[in-house]
Amino acid sequence: MTRYFNHYKAFCLLIAVAALWAGCKKDNKSSFNVNADVTLSAFSINNIQGDIDKKTGDITVNVPFGTDVTNLAAAMQMPGGAKVSPAAGAGLDFTGPVTYRVTNGNLFKDYKVTVKIIPPLSSFKINGVDGVIDHENKTISVILPDGTDLSALKPEIGLQTGVSVSPASGAVQNFTAPVNYIVKLGERTATYAVTVISNSVNEYAFMGVATSRAGITNPDEKAAADWFFATYPAADYVSFQSIEGGRSLANYKVIWWHYDSAQDLPAAALTPAVVNTLKEYRAGGGSLLLTTYAARYVEALGVVPEGRGPNNVFGDFLPGGFIETNNNWGISFRTREDHPIFQGIETYEPGKAWLLEKGTFRLNHTAWWFVNEWGGYGDGAGWREKTGGINLASEQWDDNLNGRVGIAEWPANDGNVVIIAFGAYDWYSEPEGGARTTNLYLGNIKRITKNAIDYIK
Repeated sequence: MTRYFNHYKAFCLLIAVAALWAGCKKDNKSSFNVNADVTLSAFSINNIQGDIDKKTGDITVNVPFGTDVTNLAAAMQMPGGAKVSPAAGAGLDFTGPVTYRVTNGNLFKDYKVTVKIIPPLSSFKINGVDGVIDHENKTISVILPDGTDLSALKPEIGLQTGVSVSPASGAVQNFTAPVNYIVKLGERTATYAVTVISNSVNEYAFMGVATSRAGITNPDEKAAADWFFATYPAADYVSFQSIEGGRSLANYKVIWWHYDSAQDLPAAALTPAVVNTLKEYRAGGGSLLLTTYAARYVEALGVVPEGRGPNNVFGDFLPGGFIETNNNWGISFRTREDHPIFQGIETYEPGKAWLLEKGTFRLNHTAWWFVNEWGGYGDGAGWREKTGGINLASEQWDDNLNGRVGIAEWPANDGNVVIIAFGAYDWYSEPEGGARTTNLYLGNIKRITKNAIDYIK
């Protein structure tokens, strides 16, 4: 009897547990609402409706110039029962994106809100020619026809409502140098630097494969171009495509091509139309600065005889390369100390200078001549005889300039050509493997480059 009673108790307990589990399961199922709505139907700031991408959750609100974005409150329309964090109406800093989370029951969705300021300038024209406005960098460039007198021009400036500008739209200005325009709304101001270009007054150009300066993607070429246009703000960018299309080069005194993207020259630089135009440019007195792999161009342009271009071309491309931890890299220009290209650079011994600091990442892009072993040159004198050039610098150990040719020139009755082809001639220090991103000797690279440009002008 006792055994029967114990079995009966156990059976009753099992039934009770099963009933309780079934009840809990039913309750849990009913409390999880997979159909809860977390969609924002409207979002606004200062009564300005935002553009909601319901798929990605991105919201963009365009506010007028002059808006203080550091303390803005949002209004929004949410489905019934939903909550949002941060709360609607809370003053927030929108100098960067702000994320709101809408929660309804067991579901939530994040919305990333970006506030963009409508640029104060809508247009800038001179003589009916639209300027290119870079609102991020606050620059405007206007390219006018050759021969335009830049000393007395009247811009027509389009402004957003309520915005003023100084100098005023229509006021005569001298654009032989960049002119700053200050736009203002309330207490808010912004300064745009305006550069007007006419080939008749330009002496310098930066040449490249990209169709525009903004299209330069190689970091070394971009760093070189940024320095060049900061140093020569009225300079032009000239693409090989524009030369192919018939662009005149007659007004330029110096064209610089810094090519770091590949060891082989790009097809765009080697078309008959481009090569012939550059030969004509040089025959007319135009000079060329060719650096890194662009040094190979001397053969295609007939500056050196066929087969006498750089004979030692090498270098790494990411993910290759290395950090040189032990030694700075430099050059020797012994016996050439008085040459204008080397004036004002920092030397560590007479006729010797560092270009690349130890601890920086090295891709070692090089396109020089290996003189004393390859090509039958023998020494520096043999190289000069066979190429028609003047060797100006070698590696720092080569005081007799008989081992390598890394800087050279070809002066002539027509335009001068200078090449700089050292692996140490490195404009951009990659942040690879924890390497330092500042090069103590970048000033020497800049000084040699500017000296070369001014010398061949």
